[in-house]
Amino acid sequence: MPRPRDAAARVPEQTGRAAGAGPRADADAAGKGAVAVRRHLVREQVLQALRAALAAGELVPGEVYSAPALAGRFGVSATPVREAMQQLAADGAVDVVPNRGFRVAVRSPRELAQLAEVRALLEVPVVLELARTVPGERWAALRPLADAAGSAAATGDRARYGEADRAFHRAVLALSGNDQLVAVADDLHRRSQWPLRAAGVDGAAVARERAVLIADAAEHGALLDALTARDLAAVDLLVRGHLRPA
Repeated sequence: MPRPRDAAARVPEQTGRAAGAGPRADADAAGKGAVAVRRHLVREQVLQALRAALAAGELVPGEVYSAPALAGRFGVSATPVREAMQQLAADGAVDVVPNRGFRVAVRSPRELAQLAEVRALLEVPVVLELARTVPGERWAALRPLADAAGSAAATGDRARYGEADRAFHRAVLALSGNDQLVAVADDLHRRSQWPLRAAGVDGAAVARERAVLIADAAEHGALLDALTARDLAAVDLLVRGHLRPA
């Protein structure tokens, strides 16, 4: 694979160099390209941080947040924050509030149930087909992902568990060989992880939430057992139950 510098050096050959253009024009173009790459990376980092904050309940449903305030929190300019929030608005995670910022969407039990229904329609038949066709020994490769989710659940960290949970589901669905399916299912999964309310702060609420996460993580191991045994009835029951909102 050519180094980035080598690839940039070939751009004039691919696009044609304007008359009179020389090394300085190439340097200017390379500089602008580097700035664009850095901006894209910052925006993606902010987007991931905002998604984690949503999953953890740190951004409170119903509250309005301004881009400058969030920019100060992340130590970046307001521009990548606005761009990331626009992406979240397209995802349905936040609503644009003119001249104020972005309001975190409130997920109702009905919406979460609808997301679970769509996920079941998409994932259940795929996983059942995988149970029929994938050799039992191949499921062993997913055990470390199930264990990682269990470790994350034990900490009670919703954001960390959310990432581990999605990684496990992506790995299962990836065995179908359908990249589009994996992408759509992962998007639905992420949407279903947004909390109904802010993260609990009292000890009892934290303990209850950790127990829910631990129980959810344990279902990954049970599903792998059923898949390895090709127990289709158990697979169907486990997947449907696992996708149901807590």
